[in-house]
Amino acid sequence: MMAAVRPEAADGGVGTTMQRWYVLLMMVLVYTLSIADRYVISTVLEPIRLELQLTDSGIAFLTGVSLALFYVVLGFPISWLIDRGNRRNIIAVCLIAWSVMTAFSGLSKNYIQLLLSRIGVGIGEAGGTPGANSIISDYFPASKRPMALTIFSLGAPIGAWIGADIAGIVNDHYNWRTVFLVLGIPGVFVGLLIFLTVREPRRGQLDKKGGDHKGASFPESMRFLWTQRSAVHVMAASALTALWGWGLMWWTPTYLIRNFGLTPGEAGSILGPVHLIGGGLATLATSWWLAQPKMKDPRRIVRMMGWGVGLATIVSGIIYSTRSLELAQWLFWLFIPAIYFYIGPCFGLLNNLCEPRMRAQFCAATLFVANVGNLIVAPQLVGFLSDAFAPDNVANGQSLRLAMLCLVPAGAWATWHYFRSARRIIQDEEHATGIRPA
Repeated sequence: MMAAVRPEAADGGVGTTMQRWYVLLMMVLVYTLSIADRYVISTVLEPIRLELQLTDSGIAFLTGVSLALFYVVLGFPISWLIDRGNRRNIIAVCLIAWSVMTAFSGLSKNYIQLLLSRIGVGIGEAGGTPGANSIISDYFPASKRPMALTIFSLGAPIGAWIGADIAGIVNDHYNWRTVFLVLGIPGVFVGLLIFLTVREPRRGQLDKKGGDHKGASFPESMRFLWTQRSAVHVMAASALTALWGWGLMWWTPTYLIRNFGLTPGEAGSILGPVHLIGGGLATLATSWWLAQPKMKDPRRIVRMMGWGVGLATIVSGIIYSTRSLELAQWLFWLFIPAIYFYIGPCFGLLNNLCEPRMRAQFCAATLFVANVGNLIVAPQLVGFLSDAFAPDNVANGQSLRLAMLCLVPAGAWATWHYFRSARRIIQDEEHATGIRPA
């Protein structure tokens, strides 16, 4: 175990290459646990709905909207603290808090208790990703940030695999309450490990413009964002990708259960390996690609994401139209990886499109629009549409299929924003960091 070093150390807290990668690994664990604790609810959605006797719109509010409302709203004040305070401590406290509330979700005996527990998870998770993005950006220089933050995004496929495959197995052998207990406890220990071993680096030390320990105000950060037109398009593209991809994935276990007669464990065994292997390989391949010299040009990055999301949008339309489980299983290997490869590049680009003193707030703004889409709009919209399309408002497999197909066009909209961002991204990056991309 690495010993903690004071932030005021001569190297600014960055240390050796090994120490940089250790911090990156710990932040990957933070993101993994965040996604696992968030995604698990979709795997056990149907058992919870049946036990609590809820409609599709009712379960969507309980399990998605309740968490997301507090997650996205509190992201701003917590990110304000992150841009001013000790990021390591904030990350550790937030991780421990949401892990405890995940475990409490498993102890819930009724609707209200589960609702309050998911709200607690949302409050804790609000500080995890903005803090991790900010601290990673002060361990890796601008040219390496898209690569480092793409590796950070490996937490998404690993976490989704845990929340799908592992959670499904635990549910089928025990029950949905046990799932939350199993997933909540490890986060407490990881939070303590971060507090004891991770260094707090000096803010903005790897950028020409340097850092400002006072941080930027929220209005100042948002005004700067609006002047960075490429950042607006990248942010919009990432939000729409999340609405489309993760919105569909939120309901996919339930879709497989209703339309093909699977158990939660069987649905998880189909989706889990695709998340882990397909999503993981897509993330690693993207990281390797971004490390190539030619990818220092951010225009290449956004165009790559545009083509990837555009093609995957077509695939998603086929998946939720087909009556063949076998075809859907094969196509998941094309669709699911596409909802991962954009995460790291988008965060990396956005960190290069803002000043160091406002990175956490940029991240919070990105997470706000993305999670409003994938955690509030998508689950609730699909739930309402599924109830509306069903006879007598009793949702079934066909009504859910039609509702999910309504999300597919969002992928095409995201594609347009990716390509549009390429117009000014060179100038905007130089404006933010003082460094002109090669």
